[in-house]
Amino acid sequence: MTTRRGFTLIEVMVALVILMAVMVQFVVMTGKATNTTATSQRSEAAIELAMDRIDQIRSDPNYGHLDSLYVGTESSFPSLPGVQRKTTAVHDSTATTNYKIFTVQVTGPGISTTVSRTTIVAAP
Repeated sequence: MTTRRGFTLIEVMVALVILMAVMVQFVVMTGKATNTTATSQRSEAAIELAMDRIDQIRSDPNYGHLDSLYVGTESSFPSLPGVQRKTTAVHDSTATTNYKIFTVQVTGPGISTTVSRTTIVAAP
């Protein structure tokens, strides 16, 4: 009798099933990583939009017209379709204080939670 070398059909099929299971898990994990990356990038862009508005408000020397210039809702961001940036202001003026509290909120698809940033601007 001669000894044959190699794999049986059963061994090859078991190896292919194991390989297929590993490949399916790899594809599933890659899809999750891609989705997480896209969500993270949109969240970072939302933070940048909010901070950009806060920086504009802080650097504007015209305290009296800050409300009319920045309060409102914007939704035309070409690189971020569906994203909205809403700016609100609360004016607090008493006998001893005079300041405005600005809040910027960014929402939209792909942003898991509302991004909100606040700043206080005092009267000169």
